[in-house]
Amino acid sequence: MVWALDMSLSSQESFDSLATILSSSAAKVVLWGFLVVFSYHALAGIRHLIMDMGVGEDFKGGALGARILFVAAAVAAVVWGVVLW
Repeated sequence: MVWALDMSLSSQESFDSLATILSSSAAKVVLWGFLVVFSYHALAGIRHLIMDMGVGEDFKGGALGARILFVAAAVAAVVWGVVLW
């Protein structure tokens, strides 16, 4: 990502070159994968913050929280796919 930022800010030609690279299907798949992983990680972090406040610390609450997390991560994956394509 730092490489892409550097390339986009270097010159107009390098920006156009980066735009061409990132518009390819392979780059979109890689970017989608990163976004899905980071979204899951952020959502899991929010779940843990909620659990630190005492909500969902028992077995049933933890299982429900995990199911909600998986559904939210799946929705995020679909949303990222729609945004990228």
